[in-house]
Amino acid sequence: MRDAVEYWAVVTVRAIARRLPDSWVNAWGSILGLTFYALDRAHRRVALTNLEQCFPNRPAAERRAIARATFAHFGRVLLRLLTFSALSPDEMVARAEYEGDERVRLAYAKGKGVLFFTGHFGFWECQALAHGVALRPIGVLARTLDNPRLNQLLERMRTATGNHVIYRQGAVRRVLKTLAAGEGVALLIDQHMHSPDAIWVNFFRRPAATTSTLAALALRTGAAVIPVFAEPLPGGRYRFIYESPVEPPPEHGPDAIREFTQRCTDVLEMHVRRKPELWLWMHRRWRDAPIPDTPGMFPKAKNEDGERGAGSREREAGSGERAPGSAERRADSGERGAASVPRDQGSM
Repeated sequence: MRDAVEYWAVVTVRAIARRLPDSWVNAWGSILGLTFYALDRAHRRVALTNLEQCFPNRPAAERRAIARATFAHFGRVLLRLLTFSALSPDEMVARAEYEGDERVRLAYAKGKGVLFFTGHFGFWECQALAHGVALRPIGVLARTLDNPRLNQLLERMRTATGNHVIYRQGAVRRVLKTLAAGEGVALLIDQHMHSPDAIWVNFFRRPAATTSTLAALALRTGAAVIPVFAEPLPGGRYRFIYESPVEPPPEHGPDAIREFTQRCTDVLEMHVRRKPELWLWMHRRWRDAPIPDTPGMFPKAKNEDGERGAGSREREAGSGERAPGSAERRADSGERGAASVPRDQGSM
């Protein structure tokens, strides 16, 4: 019953929003987000705590303003995804301004595939849709939603411009196949990871458990790694940014995956610092608890049980060896996977 109510609520909102002017859609989304800011004390507290720890020198009033703007922004993210996905390909192109797209074409020309990454920043879902029109369709790594009907609706939106969704089961095989064909794959790197494949890197000068998928795949395949960001412009338009490819470490030593992941995280942090109101501050990105022994991309084989325990934070964060090693073993095998897919749904 709940699944059906959620599904029809989203369908109804989409049907109404796609017929409204952009200014009304933005206003509706902002009101929705600010309503959650007022009522959702838990996530409001998380956002304010994160902002205080990341911007300790900014006045409390300014941090509260950023938190309110963040909630309003993510209300608009929902509404504008529902409306943008209903546009025709020509309408999507007309609403986009591209920066650095020539870097993507050069990366594709090398024939090793391209890995695109971003975070829950700006309008990442809209960028993935527009990418499929203006450049080439891509594969997007995603988690299946708990509501199957909503998942089907979201998949229809994500694939409307030729993209394909890559879910967790069998993901590495599909990613490697896509890259081998010279195509692109997009993923998010800014969610806290519970998987044993997570590695600890600094994000806003604080240790954060981060997916090793991106770095492990890049080092294994030689695919270019391009950071992408989607910023809003006036009039319901967007600036889709393609940064210069992140260079891999000079040597593939034991810390190569960690160093590569840190380089990618640094680019994300740069954009978040510039426009903090566009990032997901209500997510518990920094957690001090040890990483539990949870499954990675594929279920464990029988002989893997007991191979690794949860460990301690000191072993994972201090030694810097275990998590990257796990990712390298998976990348070398190609069978169980390069690393675990980020838990959160989302594409570019």
